[in-house]
Formats: sequence, C-alpha cells, structure tokens
Amino acid sequence: MENIKTVNIQTLTVKSSVYCGDGAFCALVPDLIKGQNVFLITDSNVNAIYAELINSTFGSAAKYVIPAGEKSKNERQLLKILKAMVAAGLRRNSTVVALGGGVVGDMAGLAASLYMRGIKIIQVPTTLLAQVDSSVGGKTAIDLCGVKNIIGSFYQPQTVVADPMFLATLPKREIRCGLGEIIKTGCLNADIYHELKAAKNLKDIDFLKDITYDCIKHKAYVVTEDERETSGLRSTLNLGHTTGHAFELYYKNKSHGEFVLAGMYYELYIAVKSGICAPQYADEIIKLIKKVIKIPAYEDAEKACLLSKYDKKNEDAEIAMVVPQTEGVTAKIKLPPAEYAALIAKCARSLKESN
Repeated sequence: MENIKTVNIQTLTVKSSVYCGDGAFCALVPDLIKGQNVFLITDSNVNAIYAELINSTFGSAAKYVIPAGEKSKNERQLLKILKAMVAAGLRRNSTVVALGGGVVGDMAGLAASLYMRGIKIIQVPTTLLAQVDSSVGGKTAIDLCGVKNIIGSFYQPQTVVADPMFLATLPKREIRCGLGEIIKTGCLNADIYHELKAAKNLKDIDFLKDITYDCIKHKAYVVTEDERETSGLRSTLNLGHTTGHAFELYYKNKSHGEFVLAGMYYELYIAVKSGICAPQYADEIIKLIKKVIKIPAYEDAEKACLLSKYDKKNEDAEIAMVVPQTEGVTAKIKLPPAEYAALIAKCARSLKESN
C-alpha cells in the first residue's frame, strides 16, 4: 500500500478518490466490490488478456463485453449494455465496474448515469490515456451521427483505480495515445512541462508511472474547481482537441492521443501566426510532439478541419480553440470557419514543403 497514492476530488455532486500506483488493483478492487451486486463492463481485448485476473477478482458477477474499438461507442451498443443491466437485475444499490480504456469508461459511465437515474460506478482504466485523462472527471459520452462525444453526461465515479501494471501489455500506439494527453497537460501545468522536457525517454514505464500521478493531480484540481465547464477552467483540458477531433473524425487512421498531438501542432501554428504564442515556446512544444509522432502534412486538411464546426466549445458561428500562450498559461482563440480553415491549410502546406 505504500506505493499507492491517493488524489481526492470534491465536487458539488460527489466526493471521489483516485488511487494510483503499483498493486492498486489487487490491493483495493476486491475490497471495493466485496458484498456488492457488481456488473462488470469491459472490452474484448481486456477480457482476453486479463481473463484469469477477471475471473479471480469478479467471480460469477454479471459481465458485458464490448467489441474493442471506437466503433463500439454508439447508441446501439449503449442500449445493449442497458438491456444487459436490466437482465442482470441491477438495483439502485448495485455497482458498475468499468475495466478498460476510454471507450469502456465512457460507455459504462453513461450507462451507469442513465440506469435508474444513476447507480454507483468504479472506473479501472487499463490504458495510459484513460489513466491520465478520461477515467477522471466524470465526462461520459457516445458518438452519434458522425460527431464525437455529442451525447453524454457529467457523472462522477465513486472511485478510480489506476494501476500501472496494465501498461505492460499495451501496444506502442496506446502509449503514444496516452502521451498525447500527457503533453497536453504539460502545456497546462508548468511543473509537468519541465518534467517532460527533462525526461530522457518519454516512453519509459517508470517515468510514465510518476507523471501519470502528476497528470491526475492536475485534472483533479481542474474538476474540483470547475466540474461542469462553467467557469472556463475545465475548457483548458480541450487544448489540441478542436482540430484533433476534426482530424480524428475525418482520417480515422490514428489513435485519439495521436490526433490530439497533431491538433496541437496545427493550432500552435495559428497561435504563433496570431501573435499569441512566442515562436520559441511553440518550438519547444513541437520538439516534445515530435518525440512521439511524425506530424502529418494532411491532404484535405482544409476540408477535414471544418468538421470542428460541430465542436461543443464553439460560440455562435466561430471555431473556438484553447492554445498554449506561455508556460502553464493558455489562451482562447475564436475564428470564423473560413479563416480557421485557411490557416490550417497553410500549416499543412508548410509541413509538406518542409518534408
């Protein structure tokens, strides 16, 4: 237990705890579910890789397995989960356990918020991205009509258990995906930014264990202060996501975190051209991005980026972005769609010429 650190989140709706560290799953989950009527939601990959651990921990508890991948994050799959919960006879005092990455966490969280108007949920994130970001904060959602996360709710988990043992089985793409959100957090938190700059290897597991806790602490602070994105603080967590989500919807060839990094790069170009971000600071962030991905010079970037018109952060008819300004400080940019698309296209062309 000495390796397990705790981060507490107190919002207007609930007090929750995030436990992170080696051995957290085996040390805590059996006690958390003891005597509970448990409904486990996981995906086909996790169910196969951790079959023995699942059987020994959850025994005969009811279980629903989602086909792995973003394609499952839809209304049809949500209704299947809810029907399975009804068939399992869940009551208001039952507990949902989400064991998986961001798709599992989002789907399970939304299902738990809807079932009998809300039952308890425990999040056990198994991917780096889910540990540093999506499992913490209570955002739940599904995609609909080709729009990402358009249907959802704010619903805080009672407990989050982030155990780095799950990182050992992740493919390299999933590590890159998590690093997308970690570098984003570094743009919001100067201490994390300096940790990233000083790191010899961003993909080193020991480094990831330490910085995961720091990212969780930062997000916990933001969620405590602005649970439902009403003061503007929580909107800073969307840095890189306006363009990143648009590219994700259009190209579909990378992970969420990789698209966030690409979105950050293109939006940094806009921030520099707008005089908001100094070129030297932008270059330092770009060096971090390039340690994780090769920044793509997208064909059809001008067309793809306009999918951002569906982004929830937009105001009136303008495209809204959160961009780095100085260390630990961000700024908000709002542009007419045509101006925004033209700048994205210029960025893509400059990338293509430099390659």
